[in-house]
Amino acid sequence: MAHSLSSKKRIRQNTKRRALNRARKSALKGKVRAVTEAFVHRQVGEAEKNLHEAIRALDRAASRGTVHRNAAARKKSRMVRRLASEKSKAASA
Repeated sequence: MAHSLSSKKRIRQNTKRRALNRARKSALKGKVRAVTEAFVHRQVGEAEKNLHEAIRALDRAASRGTVHRNAAARKKSRMVRRLASEKSKAASA
């Protein structure tokens, strides 16, 4: 158990921040999952629409420190590459 006032305050801050970060990460995962589901069901238009929302959410989470900026960049890159791949498959088919 914490004894000093500053350590008690730190515990309160950490609890609040953890709750915020968990909520933000959960929402972020939902948006990324929506893009992935659209790819699975071959809905390129829906994937493209969801991709913009996911990229925006990733950028916001990275700027707030919820997700590391390199992790956000990696996820964005993978989704954009997959979208380009799916578009080329749809165009050739």
